[in-house]
Amino acid sequence: MIRKFIDKLLGKPADGSAKAAKAAKAAKTGGIPLGKRTEVPESEHGIDASLLDERAVRVVTTLQQAGYEAYIVGGAVRDLMVNRRPKDFDVATNATPEQVKGLFRRAFIIGRRFRIVHVIHGRGRDHEVIEVSTFRAYMDNSAAEQVEGNEKTSRDEMAGKSHVVDASGRVLRDNVWGPQIEDAARRDFTVNAMYYDPSTRIVIDYHGGIKDSQARVLRMIGDPETRYREDPVRILRVVRFAAKLGFTIEPKTQKPLKAMAATLANVPASRMFDEMIKLLQTGHALDSLAQLKAQGLDRGLFPVLDAVLTHATAGSPREKFVHLALKDTDRRVAEGKAVAPSFMLACMLWHDVQENWTRLRDAGEHPMPALSQAIDAVFDARIGDISGRGKLATDMREIWMMQPRFERRTGAQAYGLVEQPRFRAGFDFLRLRADVGEAPADLAEWWEDFSLGNDAEREALVDAVRDAPRPRRSPKPRRTPAEQAEDGTPAEASDEAGDDESDDQELAEPGTGDAPRKKRRRRRKPSGARTGARSGDTGSGPAGGGGGGAGGEA
Repeated sequence: MIRKFIDKLLGKPADGSAKAAKAAKAAKTGGIPLGKRTEVPESEHGIDASLLDERAVRVVTTLQQAGYEAYIVGGAVRDLMVNRRPKDFDVATNATPEQVKGLFRRAFIIGRRFRIVHVIHGRGRDHEVIEVSTFRAYMDNSAAEQVEGNEKTSRDEMAGKSHVVDASGRVLRDNVWGPQIEDAARRDFTVNAMYYDPSTRIVIDYHGGIKDSQARVLRMIGDPETRYREDPVRILRVVRFAAKLGFTIEPKTQKPLKAMAATLANVPASRMFDEMIKLLQTGHALDSLAQLKAQGLDRGLFPVLDAVLTHATAGSPREKFVHLALKDTDRRVAEGKAVAPSFMLACMLWHDVQENWTRLRDAGEHPMPALSQAIDAVFDARIGDISGRGKLATDMREIWMMQPRFERRTGAQAYGLVEQPRFRAGFDFLRLRADVGEAPADLAEWWEDFSLGNDAEREALVDAVRDAPRPRRSPKPRRTPAEQAEDGTPAEASDEAGDDESDDQELAEPGTGDAPRKKRRRRRKPSGARTGARSGDTGSGPAGGGGGGAGGEA
């Protein structure tokens, strides 16, 4: 009794009040542990400061000089902990988006689901974006406002609201500012919940992220099933991080992955597409596909991957082609070279295009319109209506439409093709096809020489193709009267067709020193009598159709 009175005089909460406050806090965070702030010096975390990005450090310094807290955060700290140079640097601060924007000349507030600020440095291709987010409070979904639809269908209903979830518990809006300790709790994995201060070189760790980084373990903060339901994309993120970093997935974090995969159906197609691109362009595409398979997530998530994994049986041409394309992508990323999603997707869907193209040509469609139709069908089936499809589709279409054009190497066609903006991507695609035996190796070598040659060398290459002997066409075998009667072909027309083919062969015969035999002239019959005699001979082959042209000589 006396102790309670003294505690009251000193302003200390009663035991019941303390328990109530703790329970209220736990309810607010949905049982997610808030953790304990631990400041780890450079001597213990071992981050190499030379790997820091100067522009990111400048953003942090500007915010700190204005009186705000600011840190490099998330994946950048995670990568620094394992001695990797991060691709992107994100900053977290207690300044609101409006306050951040006011400190930088080129800064833009973006996003609805998460309002963040993009601080732009540089211009053109050399520009860099530093993403700045405000510390967010961790809010239990039961305290959020719920809508029945999704981001698109409930846009008006969500206007002006800060914390919104859908019927499945997926967070649609999360813009409630809070302290750093709650910002750390709302992050997904322990290794992503660390904050680095470049001025003091101290890492602030709330959930044992440093320990897990050193043990190379991916561990979810809080209950994994709850966290996956909040944002199903975390299912893909854990797979990507495991492949990229070579980390193992902690058993409790791994267990619900396959069962929770169905929640990904609620994620917008554009966001799923972006996550697939990240999986395949981190420089560990093959490892990512292996990790998806290991977790039982290799079917039904991405239509593009379904096209590859379902039909690319071991040892098949498709499997070899896609494997080589992804291996080449990983190599380019490792060498610091740019990789384009359009090229990678063109490789993954090429055999779908080929199958449709062959079917349409067999049905009588002209080759180039057939190819265009085949491409449209693949876009609709595998990519759908996503943000950015227009640019991707344009680049992919150009790569695919170039492939038959590579077979035409005479006249101005070769010079025109090599000047196309997407020529290099188209040629790299041809080279991959040649590497797996789908295209002639000498064709790829010719185009490489032509693209790198000077004017004289290019002219010599074109002349060599023009002067090369064309393959001789075997004459059609004479048909028996019974065969002619069976399909209704007049014997006279059949004989004349055979005579024409023989005449063509006489003209195509290479010289042997003797004068070529004079072509036998015949009196032409009315065109109606010859209908169907040479319906298959168009005289428009890639090399000019010399045989067809000779047959029409008067």
